[in-house]
Formats: sequence, structure tokens, C-alpha cells
Amino acid sequence: MPTPEIHVAVDIGSSVHRAAIEGPDCNILEEFDMAHTPIGFRDFFSRIEVHERRLGLPVCVAMEGFNGHARPLDTQILMHGYPLYNVNNLKLARFKEVFPGPAKSDPIDTHKMLELFRLREHLPLAKDVLQEIAPTPIENTQLKRLTRRRRQLVNEKVRVVNRIQGDLQAIAPGLLEMTGDVDNLWFLRFLTCQNNLARLAGLPRKRLLKIQCVGPIYANRIHAWQQTAQFAPDVVWVGDMIIEDARRILALLDSIADLNQNIKALNRQSTIAQHIQSIPGFGSICSGELAGEIGTVNRFAGESSLALYIGMAVLDNSSGKFRGAKTPRQVNTHAKAAMMTAVARHINQVPASKTYYDKKRAEGKKHNQAIRSLGRHLTRVIWSLIKQQRNYEIR
Repeated sequence: MPTPEIHVAVDIGSSVHRAAIEGPDCNILEEFDMAHTPIGFRDFFSRIEVHERRLGLPVCVAMEGFNGHARPLDTQILMHGYPLYNVNNLKLARFKEVFPGPAKSDPIDTHKMLELFRLREHLPLAKDVLQEIAPTPIENTQLKRLTRRRRQLVNEKVRVVNRIQGDLQAIAPGLLEMTGDVDNLWFLRFLTCQNNLARLAGLPRKRLLKIQCVGPIYANRIHAWQQTAQFAPDVVWVGDMIIEDARRILALLDSIADLNQNIKALNRQSTIAQHIQSIPGFGSICSGELAGEIGTVNRFAGESSLALYIGMAVLDNSSGKFRGAKTPRQVNTHAKAAMMTAVARHINQVPASKTYYDKKRAEGKKHNQAIRSLGRHLTRVIWSLIKQQRNYEIR
């Protein structure tokens, strides 16, 4: 017989959440709306504590939307010592198909979560919907926030670089020929040394050499461009946009560099990051991303679950004589991107992995398919390294 418990279900909204508390006899003790404010959180916990003291039973909480709009309520629930279960929305939808109910609404969803609590010991599908949140080391939580922030800044830099390249090509066609990459520091500092883009054509050599990162070689390139410099008529207003974008790229590069240093420092504190970084090709950024997104391996039933989570495995989609597979919908895209990048670098450093990659390519696999096949094997390696608390070795 399962231990009697007090079950709490929370349906997360953008500003107001719906909560329901159920006793061990499956009766609803209380239902209420909770504002996403400190006052609302205090009221939520005080209501739970009243029933906890009266019944003297442990409390379990199920929540829809863990680590999303639920923050910081989810963290506070764990700090109170209550086991927290995340409701898997995709599997919940499947559960509703198998066990039809009324139309969707917040009260109905909370009742469905409480029903899942009652059935989780008897029905595997109900147990799959409720996934217990395992405590994550603080350094991995920090890595997750920092690496996601870094990826956002990198994506923003790519957008600004693409925009400034188009503007420069239209306003000053020969200017881009001086550099193969717009985000070169010397080129960006040259663009931003004046408040008027057209004045760049008249800067003397002495002034050029005073610009940070511009030495004699780059000064010669700039001087050669100045001899034939030509600007479109709309440089009067588009030039200001180019200078603003160049300054934004410089600011992004500084922010990304600071994040890189912080991620490297946190990697030294994270056991998972250290083990992953010992694999050839897995640099500090990719290792930090994987450690942050994985958090703890205790949340996974096995290495196959980890492989699905980071996008290195497919689901069997065979039926009858048909043999096929399909891409899982529950993939952590951040972890998958980091894994694909790291595995692509890994094959250039480990001959055995390169041989396996070439074999898959010879079988007709595309590049990404071959990378994922190798990534599936490396997922087993990562799982073993973390579980056995050791680093990668080439034998």
C-alpha cells in the first residue's frame, strides 16, 4: 500500500495560477487562485501548511510548466522540502486521449493532475506523465542560465552582422573588401572611430595608427581603400545606422567574452562539466551547455533517456513490415546544438571516431545523421563518465 499523502496540483498561468489540495481519501480539501506575487506565494504555502499540520502527512506537489512561468514558485516549493513533479504536457495530452474528460480549463487540469497522483502507482502511463524534479547542483543551474544567455547574444550578433554587411555593401561597396569578417575588432573600431561614416575616407595615417587594433598592415589596407572610396547618397542617414550596429557588435563581443570567462570558472566547479570536457573536441562552452541542460543524471531512467533528451536518439516508428523511426518531440534543443557542435569537432581529434563517421557516410548517411549516430555512442560514454566519476581516456 502506498504511503498516504497530501497532493497539491498547480496549473500555471501567466499571472494567476490555479491550485487544488487533495487529502489521502481523494477528497478535494481546497481550491483557489493564486497570484504570481510574493503575497500569493505566501498564501499558497500557508494553506498547504494548515492541512499538513492537521493531517500530519507528507506533501507532494505537481506543477504544469516547471522552469517557465512557474519561476520562482518551483524553486520555493523545493526549498520547502516538498517533492515536486513536473507534468509532461505531451504525455498528459496522450493520457487525456486514453481517458477522455471534459473540455480544458484550469480547474479541470488541476483535477486531472490529482487523478494522475492517485493512478501513478498502478498505471505506467500516469507515472510517465508525472516526472519528479531531482535537485540540481547550483553550479549547473548557473551554467544553464549563462550558456543560454550566451547563445542569445551570439544569435543577436549574427543578426546584426548580417544586417551591417548588407548596409555596407549598399553604401560603401569597397569597404567590405578590406576584411573577410565584419566582426574583426580592428574593422569595427575603424567604423566607430568617427560619428560620420563618410569621414573615414579622409582619415590620415597617423590617426589610423592611433585606433586600437589597427597596426601598419591594416592601416595600409585602409589607405588603399581611401584612394578609391565612394559612398552612396543615402550614407547621410544609413551611415548612422551602420555605426550604431558596429558599436552594438563591439558591446556584444565584450559581453560574450565575459560570459565565456564565467562559464569556464563554473566548469571547474561542475563535476558533470569536468567529465564531459575531458572528451576530445568537447570545449568549455559546449561542456558547460551540456552540464547546464542535463543538470543531474538522476532525473533520467538510463542512458537511453539521456540520449532522447539531448537529441542523439530517435523513436522506433515501425509497424508491420514497415521499419522506420521518427524524431522525438521532447528534445532539449540547446543540448542538441551543443552536442552536434562538440561531436563534429570530436571526429577531427579521435581517429576511431573519424573511422566510424566515415563508415556511416559510406553507408549513405548524411553528415548530420552520421554525427548523430556517433553522438549516440558518445552519450553512452558521457553517461558512464558521470556515473563512474571518471574522465575520458583514449586506450
